[in-house]
Amino acid sequence: MSSVLTAVLGVTVAAGAAIVIVEASHWVMMRVGRRSVLAADLAKTMHKPFLVTLTLIAVQQAIRVYGGEFPGRAGVVHALVLGCIAAFAWLVAALLLVCEDMALARWSTDVPDNLRRRRIKTQVVMLRRVTVATIVILTAGVMLMTFPGIRALGASVLASAGLVSVIAALAAQSTLGNVFAGIQLAFSDAIRVDDVVVVESEWGRIEEITLTYIAVQIWDDRRLILPTSYFTTKPFQNWTRNTSAVLGTAEVDVDWSTPIEPLRAELRRVCEGSELWDQRVCVLQVTEATGGMIRLRALVSAADAGALWDLRCLVRERLVGWMWANQRGALPRMRTQLDESDDGVAPVRQSRRDASPDARVFSGGDDGEARGAAFGGVDGHVPSPGDPVPTGR
Repeated sequence: MSSVLTAVLGVTVAAGAAIVIVEASHWVMMRVGRRSVLAADLAKTMHKPFLVTLTLIAVQQAIRVYGGEFPGRAGVVHALVLGCIAAFAWLVAALLLVCEDMALARWSTDVPDNLRRRRIKTQVVMLRRVTVATIVILTAGVMLMTFPGIRALGASVLASAGLVSVIAALAAQSTLGNVFAGIQLAFSDAIRVDDVVVVESEWGRIEEITLTYIAVQIWDDRRLILPTSYFTTKPFQNWTRNTSAVLGTAEVDVDWSTPIEPLRAELRRVCEGSELWDQRVCVLQVTEATGGMIRLRALVSAADAGALWDLRCLVRERLVGWMWANQRGALPRMRTQLDESDDGVAPVRQSRRDASPDARVFSGGDDGEARGAAFGGVDGHVPSPGDPVPTGR
């Protein structure tokens, strides 16, 4: 009877001492956490796993020392060993998650120029998923290896590992492909969390990247779920690959008799009067002159895709309103008869040198010259969007 009491007393004292140590450490960390965010996060996240781990270890050692021999001793000790392994894995996972949370908090993406921060956030999130999966697999393997029967079975398992691996690879080919594609995307910098993309003819932003799928938040708050392998096998548009600044167009059809320069000046006034314009590009050009109308294209720039959309709508709205108020003759109309020619009226000619800078995309101004140099051909000719594509033999 005394041995039983000794065992119970030893286990109680060991468990109580472990709890006292953990709670004292927690109190100290909470005090330090008033001045340190890391200490506060450690105290909050690691309290329970640390308590469980240290208590199980103390109880196990107390039974080994004071328990003596009793029926079922081996099963009790084995169960405590399994519990210690699982609790220790929980503790390690909690520690790694705290470190990853600190990295995410340090590199927050709620700043204007967040290109590097979004890259780090994507990599940390992917590492978190890989870390949790790795810890679970390793813990399960270590726990299984504590069973003598499974250790004896190891030789036969290794002997058939080749066949099993081939079968598993064939069965999980698609899943494994998505997993490797997710890891590739996380570190290749092709896409990042919060990147603005156009995929499957839908415009949205990357909301979440996992090992198997990617969630795209479309502009109207729908979600497009795609496998990670999609972004490694098919083309897509990334509007924030290097910078968030983009160009956009607003097209208006007008009559052949429309004076262009007043509209060009109105476009300049609209852009300069809006905070959406980033002061880079403001160009009005005639892109088509076929049929009964000519097409004007206003090319404008903005700091990001959302501002560009609003700016394009604003430009289109203001140009239409200005034409209605000042140049109603510029509105498109269908002619039923030909106008008489104006004999004796010389056509107005305007040299390229005198043309307004707002009439050029690939020249005139630093931004236009840089764009012209970037898209110029080998002979210095800058092809327009409507030019035919040359083909070789």
